[in-house]
Amino acid sequence: MNWIQVLLIASVLVLLVYLLRSRGSARSKAWVKVGYVLFVITGIYAILRPDDTTVVANWLGVDRGTDLLEYVLIIAFAFTTLSTYMRFKDIELKYTRLARAVALQNAQVPEQS
Repeated sequence: MNWIQVLLIASVLVLLVYLLRSRGSARSKAWVKVGYVLFVITGIYAILRPDDTTVVANWLGVDRGTDLLEYVLIIAFAFTTLSTYMRFKDIELKYTRLARAVALQNAQVPEQS
């Protein structure tokens, strides 16, 4: 197994643990925004200087720069998918709690005949 494969698998696992442990904290939201900005800056650089991605890919043990970009995009997609899933689960839980609170607040005692 190539060390780039180990690095990519480890990064996916680290992102998974990060998403599962830091749900909703302000610090985690800030790091996501910083990571997104860095991702965009790196993408712009890769567009402007595509030969540099091949140099970095060769340095990391990947044959082509496009393969390296594909690996990075797969990790970004996994992060985005997991993050969105976790956010929807949190919203679903909040709606459930809100519906229960409204139902209990508007509950009426049944009339006895």
